Amino acid sequence: MSALQQPLGQFLDELASSAPTPGGGGAAAVMGATGAALLSMVANLTIGKKGLEDVEAEMKDILIQSERLRSEMSAMIADDVEAFNCLMASYKLPKETEEQKTERSAAIQAALKGATEAPLACARAAAAVVRLSRRTAEIGNKNVISDAGVGVLAAQASLRSAALNVYINAPSLKDHEFATGAVHELEALLAECGESSESVYALVKSRLG
Repeated sequence: MSALQQPLGQFLDELASSAPTPGGGGAAAVMGATGAALLSMVANLTIGKKGLEDVEAEMKDILIQSERLRSEMSAMIADDVEAFNCLMASYKLPKETEEQKTERSAAIQAALKGATEAPLACARAAAAVVRLSRRTAEIGNKNVISDAGVGVLAAQASLRSAALNVYINAPSLKDHEFATGAVHELEALLAECGESSESVYALVKSRLG
């Protein structure tokens, strides 16, 4: 049963268990999907409301984007498990002969790259949720604007959590160009969204009156 089909309590039980998956990468994806879902909630409670007709078209567009991001990040829960399992399987490959050692080393590097790409994709999606949260917070229904604030905080937590999973794998990559590029991209996202998420949080607080 996938994480999306599980009751929340069961997922949390598995997260808390001694099993290696689901782990921090999956949790990062859940946080990001939660952030996107909260932006969808604000959009849904803005669209069709009296007095908010002037922002309805824009909110419908926001809803399309937030739902796409929610779907993408929900799928990333399984992507993280798959990447981890692939990495563990590569470490278990035989290494009795030189040929086996070479094949095992190549498999490990390929799996490490996948285990770096998965959280990097999560970080990119989380950053997109942070960006989308600004306009949602600016024009969303004031009665539920606090949910936009929770959404941006969840997305920022997702981004920073995904970053840790990039940082743990990148140093082991022999493809230094890829590893360096991934870290540089990640640090740019962290710098951008750290400032942006704080700004959106302040905006939400100001709208709460």
